[in-house]
Amino acid sequence: MLKMSQNNTVDLKRIAHDAMLQHGLEPDFPAAALAQLQTITAAPSATGAGVRDLRSLLWCSIDNDDSRDIDQLSVAQPLAGGTVRILIAIADVEITIPIGSPLDRHASANTTSVYTAAEIFPMFPERLSTDLTCLPADADRVSVVIDMSIGPDGTVGPADVYRAAVRNRAKLAYNSVAAWLDGKGPAPAPVAAVKGMDEQLRIQDRVAQALKRVRRAQGALSLTTLEAQAVYEGAALIDLKPDEDNRAKELIEFFMIAANGVVAGFLEHKGSASLRRVLRVPKRWDRIVALARQCGETLPAAPDARALSAFLVKRQQAAPAQFADLSLAVVKLLGAGEYALKRPGEPSEGHFGLAVDNYTHSTAPNRRFPDVIVQRLVKAALAGRPAPYSEDELRALAAHCTQQEGNAQKVERQMRKSAAAMLLQSRIGQQFDACVTGASDSGTWVRIQQPLAEGKLVKGFEGLDVGDAVRVQLLHTDVQRGFIDFARAK
Repeated sequence: MLKMSQNNTVDLKRIAHDAMLQHGLEPDFPAAALAQLQTITAAPSATGAGVRDLRSLLWCSIDNDDSRDIDQLSVAQPLAGGTVRILIAIADVEITIPIGSPLDRHASANTTSVYTAAEIFPMFPERLSTDLTCLPADADRVSVVIDMSIGPDGTVGPADVYRAAVRNRAKLAYNSVAAWLDGKGPAPAPVAAVKGMDEQLRIQDRVAQALKRVRRAQGALSLTTLEAQAVYEGAALIDLKPDEDNRAKELIEFFMIAANGVVAGFLEHKGSASLRRVLRVPKRWDRIVALARQCGETLPAAPDARALSAFLVKRQQAAPAQFADLSLAVVKLLGAGEYALKRPGEPSEGHFGLAVDNYTHSTAPNRRFPDVIVQRLVKAALAGRPAPYSEDELRALAAHCTQQEGNAQKVERQMRKSAAAMLLQSRIGQQFDACVTGASDSGTWVRIQQPLAEGKLVKGFEGLDVGDAVRVQLLHTDVQRGFIDFARAK
């Protein structure tokens, strides 16, 4: 590992700030938003008309080790016949942020928190997102609860959505929970400190794995996409390592997929227009078919999520070491998800990657503005009030959120490249094993593993396509612009 100086870390922050501006994002909170923040001195009351009191339940949160913007809690209640009631509590953010207020305008401009290797640009100020509008440990908070009955076979049964007071009994982290669930580590201290929390988590894990089996059978894609996570020693950047999947992440992933489906159905039942998260049928299916053929497998000529899912599961078992590269190639070929207006009664466009017809984003309102929009729609429907947005407004917001999500991803990708360029600048001339991650008229891109980094193949790219393995040599780095140039090794 190559350690960078503190001055280089400061340079990355400056580069990140500039990248935000270049991509149409606001890196800083406007004065009016900061003035509004000063008027918010306490979390909203956890009591009130229509708010159920569920604070006695064994709620817990599971998130990244360093996450403080806790958006959701979960709890399980076994019922007769093997059915389990799963409750997901979502932080009530919109109660603190009125539509059109300065903080709302900033959030609706960026539409997302931006996570870079240099720093985080939160959608809401940290005093809100990590305290007053989130679900921190040992604090009473008001929330929107998605209440689902999950059958022993993993099917989602009767569900409800309502407001409730909750209390986070254990703030947990993915890696330590996963190690404990897999029998590779002790129970995390917050689990051991709360009577019954160990059994509570094991029930949640069993239900999540049942949901996973159903999702896979219906064609949801099993993909392992490695995102580079910056590793610091003090203020010095020392490495970029992959953020790998684990059993605890799966627990939250499949709960959130189920919860978002329930919210989409709830708004449809209430006759409310909504924002949906869609992923269209892939345009480059022919290349996915070719990738499968290279692995000795056959996919149908027409896009088929179930067939692709079965192929991916088989490849993960047959070649686990190469699966991350295959996953990344498939992700690139599937294309990007987007937000779309869903009018009640009209067909939904669906999400190809999740193999669901009805899906929204509702579970991360401190981090994503579409979730705030959906929360406002849900609360209006619960109260019997008119929707706070017209269909034309929702259509425009869907397009804007899609665009800004893409811009945020460009910033995050650029900063990963700047950080990688910083780590690689002393390794010019070295060779690496790589995988082609992009091939178009704009260029051919490859990813190396150590450090986890993506760069442009500027020589010897002829005939290569997404998913191909190639040996490359590092030619040049530019930290300011996030450029890493490779040539195909001879």
